[in-house]
Amino acid sequence: MDIAFVTNVVYPFVTGGAEKRVYEIGTRLTDRGHTVTVYGRHFWDGSAETTHDGLRLRAVADERVLYTDDRRSIGEAIEFGLRLLGPLRRNLDAHDVVVASVFPYFPVLAAGAATWRRDVPLVTTWHECWREYWWEYLGYLGIAGIGVERATAAVPQHPVAVSSVTADRLAGIGPARDSIDVVPNGVDVERIRAIEPADTSFDVLFVGRLVEAKRVDLLLEAAATVEDAAVGIVGDGPERDRLESLAGSLGIADRVSFLGFLEEYDDVLAHLRAAEVFATASVREGFGITLVEAMAADCTVVAVDHPNSAATEVVDGAGFLAEPTVESLSTELERALSGVRPPVAPTSRAATFDWDNVTDRAETVYRRVLD
Repeated sequence: MDIAFVTNVVYPFVTGGAEKRVYEIGTRLTDRGHTVTVYGRHFWDGSAETTHDGLRLRAVADERVLYTDDRRSIGEAIEFGLRLLGPLRRNLDAHDVVVASVFPYFPVLAAGAATWRRDVPLVTTWHECWREYWWEYLGYLGIAGIGVERATAAVPQHPVAVSSVTADRLAGIGPARDSIDVVPNGVDVERIRAIEPADTSFDVLFVGRLVEAKRVDLLLEAAATVEDAAVGIVGDGPERDRLESLAGSLGIADRVSFLGFLEEYDDVLAHLRAAEVFATASVREGFGITLVEAMAADCTVVAVDHPNSAATEVVDGAGFLAEPTVESLSTELERALSGVRPPVAPTSRAATFDWDNVTDRAETVYRRVLD
């Protein structure tokens, strides 16, 4: 097969979950004899068209800042979509299938226009489906987000969701549930297990963006009730100052370390390998890749059971689930820190999300849509 991936940011030149998925699946597909082209922004040095790790990279737009005031730039997504349309449509006959990442939406709309009335199927990868969350995220402007999301769902496509939770939410705005395939995100289990643990270890570790939906404030309040537990917070974001102040007001500033954003992925893995418990109180997870990374590192995972989070589906007996309350989260943290292990071995559960297994599932979908 000749497969075209559409992603405005390209791994490893920009790091993030969606672009890493394209890289991991794409490089494995090339190892299996397929041809893979990635349409993205020109984040790499040199020519606009080059080859990296077996992938043909084709820049259709210049490098550009992706965030405005800690939010993804709408203007950037629109401009990339407009710049993508012509090159993708001109080269479409060279490809058997186009795979476009959702979010952002405008490149998917452009890919839909490029493949319209052409004999090349469009596969979309839905990492999240926000629906009513747009009101919370944008206020009265949320109506625009809802409209664009619904328009994207209406594009002729073969939808793939990264979890059943995301698939169910997507089915609520368009595609029939039985038309949506679930292909999860993945991790390199062997690489994670080979990482040496960090010299500094934490009893409880959190990794992620410091934004409201991650509910790190709830995690800190619960940790304050667990005597002497050392807490590490890896990540950065608009909530950091408030969270540092909260740790002070809770009287636990001396045992909470804010490590900020770690540029080296191996440094994050090293902290996971050294930690006893990985904990998150996030109530909005389209998938939750850090959960899988933590299980691969053999951490005991504590997460929150919430209808807008795929944590329950991802952990599936290989960790402990709490209600999104201080009391419940405290109980599960204490249980995990006491040495109690979940009924399913975390490393065994993580192995099901190894990138080789994920690529098998993705390849099966791509072949089927061609048939």
